[in-house]
Amino acid sequence: MRSSERKKWTRDELILAVNLYCKTPFGKIHMRNPEVIDLAHKLRRTPGSVSYKLANFASIDPTIERKGASNVSKLDREVWDDFFEDWESMVFESEMRMAKDEPVKAYDGIPFKDGEMKSSTVKVRVNQNFFRKMILASYNNSCCITGIDNSELLIASHIVPWAHDKKNRLNPMNGLCLNALHDRAFDKGLITIDDNYQIMVSNKVTHELIIKYDRKLIMLPSRFLPDKDFINFHRNNIFQGN
Repeated sequence: MRSSERKKWTRDELILAVNLYCKTPFGKIHMRNPEVIDLAHKLRRTPGSVSYKLANFASIDPTIERKGASNVSKLDREVWDDFFEDWESMVFESEMRMAKDEPVKAYDGIPFKDGEMKSSTVKVRVNQNFFRKMILASYNNSCCITGIDNSELLIASHIVPWAHDKKNRLNPMNGLCLNALHDRAFDKGLITIDDNYQIMVSNKVTHELIIKYDRKLIMLPSRFLPDKDFINFHRNNIFQGN
């Protein structure tokens, strides 16, 4: 075993590993994934070591049935819990750690001015960008209603609106991957989802592109299944019922 694989993982390294886990489609958690290779380079570890750590996180992820490796440390669980208890802070911290060695003053195509990195506006933009990546990865870059897989047409929709629940703004179980049309319909309460993850269409809708999906089951994500408390909130407070 190589020395880079034997050395213990630090909290800072694990923060980056959880970050990558959340943004990586489950089927791409392997050592050939370019993003795994890139993180391994940053951490001076092997791609195999990083991919195995991501599999460890899969084994403690309560939102998936298929489990990964089981060699999970106490620190692994602590960092995992830190993310789920404080998405706002942990996402921003990990994204800034990911970008700190980049030669240009930009984050994933978002340009920053000098002294702007800690502004609240930038934090919101960074966190929203992370949420989008995480939700699209969970739904395999496909709309959960129509199956549309053109990423330029997809939106990471909040079940409980962004402005209503600060704690769960970035919680992936508060997200759906929808195309622009159905995102708008969901946002306006013209469609919702029941506890069986079936689509409900308001009787105020007349267009066939929406009506035809009434009572259809959404395509479920590979992980981060929508929380039923969030779904109930949307159905009871936003949906324009029949």
